Amino acid sequence: YLFTFKSISKVSQENYCHKSDVSIYENEEHHKRMNKDSLMHAPEFVIKPRSHTVWEKQCVRLHCTVSGWPDPRVVWYKNNVTIDPMAHPGKYKLESSYNVHSLEINRCDFDDTAQYRVSAMNSKGELSSFASIVVKRFKGEVEEALPMPRRKSEEYNIIYGLISEYGITFDTHIVDGFGVSFGREGETMSLGATVIISPNLARYQPEVQWYRDDVLLQPSKWCHMHWSGDKATLTLTHLNKEDEGLYTLRITTKSKYETYSAYVFVRDADAEVEGAPGAPLDVKCQDANKDYVIVTWKQPAVDGGSSILGYFVDRCEVGTTHWSQCNDTPIKFARFPVTGLVEGRSYTFRVRAVNKSGMSRPSRVSEAVAAMDPADRTSAPWTGQIIVTEEEPAEGVVPGKPKELEVTEATKNYVVLSWKPPGERGHEGIMYYVEKCVSGTDSWQRVNTEIPVKSPRFALFDLAEGKAYSFRVRCCNSAGVGEPSEATEATTVGDKLDIPSAPGRVVPTRNTDTSVVVSWEASRDAKELVGYYIEASIVGSNKFEPCNNKPVKGTRFICHGLVTGESYVFRVKALNAAGLSECSQESEAIEVKAAIASPTPPYGISVLECVRDSMVLAWKQPTFIGGADITGYFVDYREVINGVPGTWHEANVKSVSDRAYRVSDLKENRKYQFQVRAANMAGVGIPSLPSGTFVCEEWTIAVPGPPHDLQVTEVRANTLVLLYKPPVYQGRDPVNGFYIDIKEADAEEEAWRGVNEKAILTNYMKIKILKEGETYVFRVRAQNKAGVGKASEPTEPVLAETKPGTTEIVVDVDDDGVISMNFACSNLTPDSKFVWSKNYEEITDDTRITVATSGGKSKATFNMLAEDDIGIYSCAVTHTDGAGSSYTLSAEELKKLLELSHDHKFPIIPLKTELAVELQEKGRIRFWLQAEKISANGKIEYVFNDNSLSQGEKYKMNFNKDTGVIEMIMESLLPEDEGTFTFQLQDGKATNQSSLVLIGDVFKGLQKESAFMRKEWHRKQGPHFVEYLSYEVTPECCVILKCKVGNIKKETVALWYKDGREVKGDEKLTFTEGVLKLEIAQISKKDAGVYEIVLKDDRGQDTSTKASTSTDEGIRLYSFVSYYNEALQVTWHHKDSAIAFTDRIKSGVVGEQLWLQITEPTEKDKGKYAIEFHDGKDGLKRTVELSGQGEATAKFQMAPYFLYNRARVAGGLPDVVTIQELKALNLTCNISGEPLPEVVWLKNEREIVSDGHYVMKLEAGKYASFTITTVNTADSGKYSILVKNKYGTESADFTVSVFSPDSKK
Repeated sequence: YLFTFKSISKVSQENYCHKSDVSIYENEEHHKRMNKDSLMHAPEFVIKPRSHTVWEKQCVRLHCTVSGWPDPRVVWYKNNVTIDPMAHPGKYKLESSYNVHSLEINRCDFDDTAQYRVSAMNSKGELSSFASIVVKRFKGEVEEALPMPRRKSEEYNIIYGLISEYGITFDTHIVDGFGVSFGREGETMSLGATVIISPNLARYQPEVQWYRDDVLLQPSKWCHMHWSGDKATLTLTHLNKEDEGLYTLRITTKSKYETYSAYVFVRDADAEVEGAPGAPLDVKCQDANKDYVIVTWKQPAVDGGSSILGYFVDRCEVGTTHWSQCNDTPIKFARFPVTGLVEGRSYTFRVRAVNKSGMSRPSRVSEAVAAMDPADRTSAPWTGQIIVTEEEPAEGVVPGKPKELEVTEATKNYVVLSWKPPGERGHEGIMYYVEKCVSGTDSWQRVNTEIPVKSPRFALFDLAEGKAYSFRVRCCNSAGVGEPSEATEATTVGDKLDIPSAPGRVVPTRNTDTSVVVSWEASRDAKELVGYYIEASIVGSNKFEPCNNKPVKGTRFICHGLVTGESYVFRVKALNAAGLSECSQESEAIEVKAAIASPTPPYGISVLECVRDSMVLAWKQPTFIGGADITGYFVDYREVINGVPGTWHEANVKSVSDRAYRVSDLKENRKYQFQVRAANMAGVGIPSLPSGTFVCEEWTIAVPGPPHDLQVTEVRANTLVLLYKPPVYQGRDPVNGFYIDIKEADAEEEAWRGVNEKAILTNYMKIKILKEGETYVFRVRAQNKAGVGKASEPTEPVLAETKPGTTEIVVDVDDDGVISMNFACSNLTPDSKFVWSKNYEEITDDTRITVATSGGKSKATFNMLAEDDIGIYSCAVTHTDGAGSSYTLSAEELKKLLELSHDHKFPIIPLKTELAVELQEKGRIRFWLQAEKISANGKIEYVFNDNSLSQGEKYKMNFNKDTGVIEMIMESLLPEDEGTFTFQLQDGKATNQSSLVLIGDVFKGLQKESAFMRKEWHRKQGPHFVEYLSYEVTPECCVILKCKVGNIKKETVALWYKDGREVKGDEKLTFTEGVLKLEIAQISKKDAGVYEIVLKDDRGQDTSTKASTSTDEGIRLYSFVSYYNEALQVTWHHKDSAIAFTDRIKSGVVGEQLWLQITEPTEKDKGKYAIEFHDGKDGLKRTVELSGQGEATAKFQMAPYFLYNRARVAGGLPDVVTIQELKALNLTCNISGEPLPEVVWLKNEREIVSDGHYVMKLEAGKYASFTITTVNTADSGKYSILVKNKYGTESADFTVSVFSPDSKK
């Protein structure tokens, strides 16, 4: 036979039924199996339920303790059928607390005799345990005679026996409890509470247990426990930060247990060196072996004001007082392998932190650990029970391969391996050899060559950082060494653990007058997270103090010890062995004041849909929500039978956030009533009044059910916005629209009237037909193809008024062109929040809009405004009296905002005039423009053909900051000055530029005119002609040549010449009053020639020449018309006969002037001339008489004068102008004619009117300029200039072509 010893519970079977209720955590396994490594564990029964035999009508309770992570879900079964306490009211009672689960069966009968099973399940697996209950019948009355328990007469057991069998029920109350406590390291603290137990039995002592953070405390040198009969006391003899946590006193009796909890905070002791960090905490030893121990700890919350550089680990051999430092340089990782230990000796460890200011105090000393092989450390305890099994001897068998080898931990200092023993291990015990191999090679090297290890866990040191290794393990015994296990994957030596990321949004919530509940979003993708530190700062102080000195693992913490009435902000840091994360963003400020209240009951319960086994209910929000957001609702239902209501049952265990819920598992055609409770952070409020009685029968109507959840917002004197949700019951077809009804609050039902004639598709509507001061109610009806359904429940009465302090959303475009919507609220509460919505759906995606809130103002900024952003934007402020506003972004508004944004982003300096050119005295060329608004800091860049110009001899620049006139003056124009002149303006961010193109005929004309004016100035410095040589014809047919002179003196001489010969004195030369005349009597062909007069003295001379007065030009007859086109028929008559045109007699049209030219007229050409117009319908005739020798001769001689003085365009306009969009166009041409011609500019044969876009000028009667201030593509086309006076009309054409930069590319 082979005898195998297996350990069972330390308590004998005799005491099972008596001590199960007293000591739930009898051994220390529960404490060891807590989730301290943050890993997931399958369920495990630390204490299993035990079988019981009880008398009839007695109560019995089954207990069990379950561990595992996540917390397992526990279900009780009777004969494999789930036990439902709701189905048997008063029969069963289920309780769960602190991993202890119990099933209590009240007044047992024979039917309760069965096998009971408890099942624990989480994501890692499921486990069950069984217990039996046997119920016996006693012949006599239980109250009169009970059999004495068959036990030893120990006082303790007698008391428990009486209680158990008599079924005494204890009531326990904990009074005068301990409150939230604050201590400092090194101090002593006592926690106590008075316990009242009734009935008060002598010599009866309940089970008193103390927990810290749900972990059962055991008496030690750090904590002492005492029970005085009515008071429980826990004394913490030497406080350390490890002692911080939630302390719970648990008083357990045979009937039930009561608990009382409060938090204890432990602050750091004063640092020995100013500025030094706080001491590390929670020093523990892991993977202790015969020559090494891995020491772990947690980083302190206080760094002393500067970053912690690292940690030093100290060790002390048990029995001595000498501490030795284990590492020469500080280590930042909160995990360190201590090597060089002596096998068989025990050690304790401590850790110190260091920063630039100095060393911290040492941490609390760890528990002592022995340096020995884990396999030799413990053995199963003796239980007094021997289980005999029969096995075949297996001597001389070589063990098999180890299984499931894996790398459980890898840092730059060490690697930890773990594995499971082989299935074939032989008769004797086995040991292990560990081998390593550098990745990429096939050379395996044994690590522990001298002595094999006994434990299936091993740490390797002295590995090269950065290299990759594989590992394998062999088993050995006296029969030999077995085959190696499967090699691990290649593992690179190095710290793989990263510092966690900063926690997310931090939200503080009021709790008490001295505490605030702080919750936050967990650090993302954090590995081996140890917990979080929370810090608080009084607003404006910029000094943060830790709220906890021991990391908390959850994402919610109550920060105590705050000053009532002060406003605080909070931030959170995450930590793991690699270090502390960056701080989270600071929370919103919160004022410390009393906790919120639970909400009042909801009301207005109605049915939205009904099927055979379920009903959808809706209700209205409570009138008072308790000062905090409602977190959810709970629905109860009860059946009504023959008018008698039954027992209330919970419809939902988990709260629902919507104000609608489907209650399932109902019975068809049964009647039900419902009640609803609201919950917020303060707790669950009282239930509503029971609803009306509803029959659970399926709806078959074709039209939709009623809409629900009506809300009124943005109430003003004449408008408001109504929000609603579509019906749950759609009817036969989908809902395709809604109708809104309105009536005065005190009006009859018949007063309901529709707001909209046509159904709307949205779930909101802005109602604009209100009268100020009137109170209204609203309801909504849905429709589908079958028709309009039942109306919703009406809203509460709403008063149409604009409340004082009401503000609207303001759209702003800042100097950078950023477009934002801004809303301010002056009546905020500490819990108020700004909620932005688009089309009345809350904006949760920040890709289009970024929301920033500060104090009582909130700004929603468009990230990149586009057509996708068109819609209705609204902002509502919670916990106020309906503060809110909306703004409609339409396509037109979008266009305006984009243009305004562009103007702000790229501001333009406004110009009164574009860049223009003018000639000054001496022929100087002046380029100038005038800015409408420019500051004294404005800068001007003068550019010619993309080259910058500077002040010098050639260019004279001037900027008049008072008038905004900017000018550049040149003395003359040279051929190399042909091109484009540009003035570039900059005033801060604002810019602008204006260009002037001087090329081709325009440049040459300006250059010629400049040269002429310069020459004229020099000419006028001596004797000169004020009026050049001209002529007139007298009635006697004499021609007088005359001119006017100036700046003359006595020495000035005037000489007349004809064809280069001086005229003789018989030509009646006169010189009076500055006018020189030469009279030619009876002019004839012999007088034809070039006449010249020279005026000179010692200052210089001047010359005037007159062309020949030849008669070749003849006579011209002309007439003007208002409008002329080719369809107008024109006929010329002489002596009532149509004129036959030849080379001597010609006709033509110039603009609106019709003319007849007679070259070398004769006597036959005398007589009556007529011109006749006809347009196909009407006609017109004009006549003129040429008669008499004098008149004929006069007109004959005057014809050249008419031709010389008619209106002309002298040139300067190009045929085609090609220009870039947004540039300025300026064209100038010369005109002539006497009298001064009238100038008209045309575009596509339509007259142009001068405005801000088109600017037309006529300067000095000679220069006609045409300017387009900012060219766009619409300016492309054919342009003309038309000049006319009484002697004739002339025009010139040019084409403008505008291109955009993109199209040019």
